[in-house]
Amino acid sequence: MPFSQRQRPLYEVKAGLFKGLAHPFRIRILELLSASPEVSVAELQDETGLEASHLSQHLAVLRRHRLVESERRASHVYYRLADPRVAELLAVARALLLGILQSDGARLDDALALPALPPSA
Repeated sequence: MPFSQRQRPLYEVKAGLFKGLAHPFRIRILELLSASPEVSVAELQDETGLEASHLSQHLAVLRRHRLVESERRASHVYYRLADPRVAELLAVARALLLGILQSDGARLDDALALPALPPSA
């Protein structure tokens, strides 16, 4: 049964959420933000190794899809997760990834070596 015209915008918002997650660097940025209450752009740049312009583009996508919020203080910009459930979503995605990779030993070892995620609340 197709969804109704009334339901369509809800599915579009949900698809937008996944578009926001659809890049390895954006996932890493979200993981970094899930480990701290807030992180400066300079720290994100150091941790990701991205050029400032590329980091800015990824952060803009995350803001557009309401996954992060930013705050300017003096000459610094700080980011935080827009909702703590984003960290929970990342943890569930990590668990799903590990389950999928159980049959692929080498890739599972790589996945297990990923930086730790903070515990879910």
